[in-house]
Amino acid sequence: MRVLVTGAAGYIGYAVGRRLAAAGHEVDGLVRRDAGPVRRDAGLPDGVRPVRGDLLVPDGLPRGPYDGVCHLAALTRVRESFERPLRYFAANVQGTVNLLEAVHADRLVFGSTAAVYGTPERQPIPESEAAAPASPYGASKLAAEQAVRFHARTGAAGAVVLRTFNVAGSVDGRADPDETRLIPKALAVAAGRAPHLDVNGDGLAVREYLHVDDLAAAYVLALEAVRPGEDRVYNVGSGAGAAVREVIAAVERVTGRPVPTRRRPARPEAPVLLCDASAIRADLGWRPVRSALPEIIAGSWSALTCADG
Repeated sequence: MRVLVTGAAGYIGYAVGRRLAAAGHEVDGLVRRDAGPVRRDAGLPDGVRPVRGDLLVPDGLPRGPYDGVCHLAALTRVRESFERPLRYFAANVQGTVNLLEAVHADRLVFGSTAAVYGTPERQPIPESEAAAPASPYGASKLAAEQAVRFHARTGAAGAVVLRTFNVAGSVDGRADPDETRLIPKALAVAAGRAPHLDVNGDGLAVREYLHVDDLAAAYVLALEAVRPGEDRVYNVGSGAGAAVREVIAAVERVTGRPVPTRRRPARPEAPVLLCDASAIRADLGWRPVRSALPEIIAGSWSALTCADG
């Protein structure tokens, strides 16, 4: 298939483009129009061709033709979304609508988030859990999901929504660059790039972590499986939880370095957020194979230390 990947130079988009190219697909990676001259690689994996465009300027988007689209371009920081909610709705909702109108493809895989669920009491969280986003980010992704799914129901395309929890790990020496997230920040502290790690409350909040390459494999399976007129929603996660304290201890074990912490006041957040990914396992045969916490941390640490020289 000929496939367009939006956000292809980003952390997850890079891993998805890499997997698609390895599976034999012809892959174009969308590069923002304001990113300067389009280099031949443009920060993309081998086998992915850069194309210029901006989701908020629909007239300039590539028309293809494409057999499939993996849509990963988005604004993703929960706390920032409270400060700039309109920016998040413009990028995540209007950008998605513009893509659907401009790029006609038979198959679409949309990257969404567990933030659409809010903080449900039922754990692990199945896809049947009612959506109740608690942030502008989560609300914007839910609205974009609905646009994608209603578009698919017209028969214009087949669509799969993948709701992810916490993504981590490294491919091709590229680790998660967002140090607002726990594992990248803990590793930055271990590397001496930051003096300490802020921990909200007692450090007992439990979250799960999925290797970015395992997530990329789910995108390939979803794109290859969906047919026009279908719309599906899948959670994608490991289902294996670890408390903040446990993650910090694992970082110290893997790196052999201390991670000093500073305790901050507790925030109103769910004590546990875990994924029920049984549906994608049953329907698509997907399984996480690289998502053990030590492997995630080791690969991210290696990428960080190599980047630091």
